[in-house]
Amino acid sequence: MDRVDRILHVLDEMFPAAQCELNHTNGFELLVAVMLSAQTTDKSVNLLTDSLFQKYKTPQDYLDVDITELQNDLRSIGLYKNKASNLQKMCKMLIEEFDGQVPHRQEHLETLPGVGRKTANVVLSVWFGVPRIAVDTHVERISKRLKLAYEKDSVVKVEEKLMRKIPRDRWSKTHHQMIFFGRYHCSARKPDCRDCKLIDLCKYKQRYDWQDQSE
Repeated sequence: MDRVDRILHVLDEMFPAAQCELNHTNGFELLVAVMLSAQTTDKSVNLLTDSLFQKYKTPQDYLDVDITELQNDLRSIGLYKNKASNLQKMCKMLIEEFDGQVPHRQEHLETLPGVGRKTANVVLSVWFGVPRIAVDTHVERISKRLKLAYEKDSVVKVEEKLMRKIPRDRWSKTHHQMIFFGRYHCSARKPDCRDCKLIDLCKYKQRYDWQDQSE
């Protein structure tokens, strides 16, 4: 079993039902939730959108309030002022350019204010069912630790390498599994190396062996 097959096998064992953890009932809510999740935990976003999505149901709803009111509604998460501004700009463009509907093409999604490649990939994968690998901080960290990409690689380069190495029909599933692996097992500061089935493939194996022997 080669490196990639081994990694995919372990991910299947650990997180067989991994999926998007951002609460949403339609594509527009998902788009908003992913935009709000930048540098913020999914848990914090879900706590916020539980009430936010009751108040704001359409793109026009976000434009019908003063920016200060929207900022206040987003105050519980980081970068709320910038996110409020991007939300209103995004909603304005959705209405003017896309008849208020979330576009299903990547090049169109990426024209929306506040929507980058990662956000577009998440929306395409989760809502439209298009095979994609969205590289967030977890996916980037895990890819580099497991030597699927180089430390110097950009986010786009990491995405390209993962798409080459992982079968297309597994892209979306593996994306979520890698997020779960990074969020619940191989965290940035305190990875669970002792109980990791992939430690022998990890670039930090030597450091782990040293720490283990010193205890």
